[in-house]
Amino acid sequence: MVTTIGILGAGRVGSAIARTALRAGYAVHIAGSGPAADIQLIVDIVTPGAVAMNAAEVAASADLVVLAVPMHKFRSVDPTTLAGRLVLDTMNYWQPIDGRLDEFAGDPRGSSEVVAEHFGGARLVKTLNHIGYHDLETDARPAGADDRHALAIAGDADAASVVAEVIERFGFDAVYAGPLEAGVAFEPGSPVFGGRHTAAELRAELELPALDTEAA
Repeated sequence: MVTTIGILGAGRVGSAIARTALRAGYAVHIAGSGPAADIQLIVDIVTPGAVAMNAAEVAASADLVVLAVPMHKFRSVDPTTLAGRLVLDTMNYWQPIDGRLDEFAGDPRGSSEVVAEHFGGARLVKTLNHIGYHDLETDARPAGADDRHALAIAGDADAASVVAEVIERFGFDAVYAGPLEAGVAFEPGSPVFGGRHTAAELRAELELPALDTEAA
């Protein structure tokens, strides 16, 4: 059960996730690239209620660790701090933004598979990467709402089921896309990326079988 969410990255994405998590009732620990004191004032203003820590403290104290650093900086995160941890990868390789990164551009796999190699001891799950950080806050809806949107999740089924509960509490329906390699279907350039879909629509885009309730 997740009660504390740790966020590595105090930029716009990390801050939006922190505010969303706080509204959902989670304790939130957040880190930038340096000492906690470097981001304390920003955290107090932008994500009031979150606790500023350094990265190692966040990794050690959280039930779920969110990677929300720029893609070109993911290797700056010490993989040993995330060994055995449940980790949510929100990052995207997007060449117009990141420039050409050969380790992604030259690899046919999805970006999270490359990231997972760096964090070999972590239980990595991909989600929150195909919704804009601003939409994460404005599009959240109560369970059962007609206009509630869905978010895709890829990763080990057991780890993904834990993350799915978090996504549901954030205000979105969770759709399990499959193992981590399935995450390529909702990366930049895909029909899913940046779109707004109901659970049934998202399952159709991902070519997943409809649930009985959707088919009825």
